[in-house]
This record gives sequence, structure tokens and C-alpha cells, in this order.
Amino acid sequence: MSSKPSPTLLRRQLGAELRRLREAARKTAAEVATELKWSESKVSRIETANSSVRNPDLTKLFDLYKTSEVDRTRLTALAAQSRQRAWWEAYGEALLGAYETYIGFESEASEIFIYDAVVLNGLMQTVEYAGAIINSVSAGERPDVVNQRVSVRMARQAVLTRDPPPKIWAVLDEAVLSRPVGGTSVMKRQLMRLMEIADRPTVTLQMVPFDRGAHRGIDGLFTILEFANELEQPLVYCDGMTGGVFRTRSEEVRRYLMAFESLRTVALSHADTLEYIQRAIRAYE
Repeated sequence: MSSKPSPTLLRRQLGAELRRLREAARKTAAEVATELKWSESKVSRIETANSSVRNPDLTKLFDLYKTSEVDRTRLTALAAQSRQRAWWEAYGEALLGAYETYIGFESEASEIFIYDAVVLNGLMQTVEYAGAIINSVSAGERPDVVNQRVSVRMARQAVLTRDPPPKIWAVLDEAVLSRPVGGTSVMKRQLMRLMEIADRPTVTLQMVPFDRGAHRGIDGLFTILEFANELEQPLVYCDGMTGGVFRTRSEEVRRYLMAFESLRTVALSHADTLEYIQRAIRAYE
């Protein structure tokens, strides 16, 4: 893994700086959009790191906000860095926009909190398991696009051996460990791989058994990312059939953190979860 910040994280830093300048200028996003003859969504995409900003547009924002020369120089350089290509950008059409943005954040996260209700998170998947999942949800896609998506999922796992690696706490519904994705032999190898990952000192794994009934994760899967830089606020990513959604407002992030804490409370311990997985592996023999 490169020690340089990802372009996604740099875009987020730039967006936060531009939002700060806008607020210092006492302007709303709607007012900026009106004055520059942009859509309000364009302003939002720039400030939330969902799109890069070109130098001509950056200059318009600087002029509107009456930005100092020092800040202009610094932020122009930051914008240039944020437009550099990251490894995942080579996969182009194989990635949906939100997922591409998520990979950039994931590559920089210091702590990753995962709740999965249906299948394992991509950081923990074997290539066979990933192939079975991606093929099942990519009906009608070209084979090369499907293969690229599998490759991206495998490449993401470099995060696990980054120096320093992120702390990962994953809570899984029992369905995740019970569904034989790809068939019994594929699932057995997947569970064995999961045991290897869970043996890392930076990884904690817990399972929520079926007998716990309804719980705080019943509405769907989510991932919370936290960053070592205290200026980088945590965010939540919720994946879906037509793409992912980010939750960045502090009250939203707080709700997800509370939900995750509740899930940890009702789930089996790390040790008991590993015993469950070992029994599941033996059942496939």
C-alpha cells in the first residue's frame, strides 16, 4: 500500500476546506449555485468529495469567497493532488461511483466497523466466494467487467496488511455464516479463510445468532470508517443494489455507532464465534 493519502481522502479534505470558506463567506450552497449558475448538487458533490473540481471552477469559488492568496495556492495544490489517479481508477466502468469513493476512504481508515447481514464483507472474501457473489448480482454484465470487479475486491484486501493495519471489528448475522455461497466446498474454504483473518490481533469477529430475534441491524448492512487524523470525521457507508450511500452528518454517524454497540452487546463473543465457525467447517467435511 502507498503511504501517500488516497485521492479520495484528499478530495474530502479539499471539500471540507471549501465548505469552511463558503460558511466563512456566509453563503449557503444554494446561493453559491445561483451566483455561479451551477446546480446545487454540483456544489454538494464537490464539498462531499463525490467529484473532483477543475481549476477554472476552483478559481470561481475562490473569487466568490474572496479567498486569500495563501489559501488559493495551498488549495490549488491540494486539488491537483486529489486529481491523481488511484489504483482502482484503472477499472473504470467496473466500479459504481459511490463504491469507487468508498474504496478510497477504506484505504485510509484507521478503524473499520462492519455489520453484515447477508454476505461477508469484501475484505474477508476468497476469490471463489467473491466470484460467486459478483456473478449472482451481475446478470447481463460482460465477463470482463465481472472479472474486474472480482479483481478490485481482492486488491482491496491489501488494507489488511497495510502498515499499520486498520483495526477491524465485524459483526455478522448468523445467515452470513450459514448460507453456502458458491456451494459447500467454496463455503468451507471461505470459512477457513475467515478463521485466518480473525486470528489477526487487529481483527475482532462476532456473530449474532438467529435466536436473538430482532436487533438494531435488522434494517440492513453498514460500515463505519474512522480515521487517525482527528480532522477527518468518521463516516458511514450503506451498500445497496443500485449503489452505495454515504452518511456523514454527525447525528447520523452517532446513530450507526449506537446501533453497532448494541449489536456487539447481543452478539456472541469473538471466541464463541470462532468455535461456531469451526463447527461449521467440520459440518462441511
